Amino acid sequence: MILSKNKIKFKLILSLITLLTIFCFAIFAFSAETATIDEQLEQLRSILDSSSNYSDFHKNQMLLPRLKDLLESGIAFESTKEIIENSVERSLNAYNIKKVFDIILETQQEGLPAENLINKVNEGFAKNVNKSVIISVISTKAENLKKANEILNEARQEGLEINGGEDMVEILADSLENDVPQESLSWLLKTGATEGKRMEEISEISEELSYLSLLAFDSGLSPEEISLLFKKSTENCSNIGEICENIQNDLETEISSAKIEEGGTVKLSTTTDSGTLPTSSTGSPIEVGETPAQEAGEAPTETSSTPEPSTSPAEETPTPPEN
Repeated sequence: MILSKNKIKFKLILSLITLLTIFCFAIFAFSAETATIDEQLEQLRSILDSSSNYSDFHKNQMLLPRLKDLLESGIAFESTKEIIENSVERSLNAYNIKKVFDIILETQQEGLPAENLINKVNEGFAKNVNKSVIISVISTKAENLKKANEILNEARQEGLEINGGEDMVEILADSLENDVPQESLSWLLKTGATEGKRMEEISEISEELSYLSLLAFDSGLSPEEISLLFKKSTENCSNIGEICENIQNDLETEISSAKIEEGGTVKLSTTTDSGTLPTSSTGSPIEVGETPAQEAGEAPTETSSTPEPSTSPAEETPTPPEN
């Protein structure tokens, strides 16, 4: 009986020691992490101190608190340090640095791949891009990441299984950056998932849609026209394998149709297989079904380029040129 009580007491003591050890280890780990972030902030402070462009207010009230937020949110120290070094080197003012950090932090806190934004910032610095352009680019990139995440969540809410969540968000965001309509990408993801397509297949089609969107833009189509073109093409698709070919065909039709102006006017090419097309001396377009306008006091002839004597309109009407 006494032996049994001693065993119980021993187990209780052992359990208390174990819990105390775990508690002490947790405190130590937390202290070590805090010390690490504090040390990192000191390194970043020293970089800011190396420039006379930043006042104590800039450093203590604006930049260092935001830098701490970035590090605590999981942004890599090296990435943060690189942005600060580039900012100091190019004398970026504190307010613009904070704008960059705010965009990155918001993206990170929403669980989106913020590393993409950091890469864009450093790429812009490397190419000496204007600071306002850098901020505009990463703002747009952040918005596209949000839209891409909305597309992904919408598909999942409908019960569709989508693999490679973060990678898929980046793929869709890249296509949005190339002006592929959000509705078309949503259709692609949902239809592809329904058909059981692999992420690689959906990614390849998404990249091709980016190419076709840029091609449409280079052909003179406005964003609104591109959106309508993609919408029409997706409505006529029964599977994702048809979408790119449909858009290509519709794009060719759109480009051909664009050569016909309002009111039935045709934009004729300057040459054909049989040679130069007839045009008026003023260069004005030729209406469909009309013949080229004759020069004042001159009628076209079959063989001679020498003008015939002028005749009164009441006496004679001009005859069209023979082929």
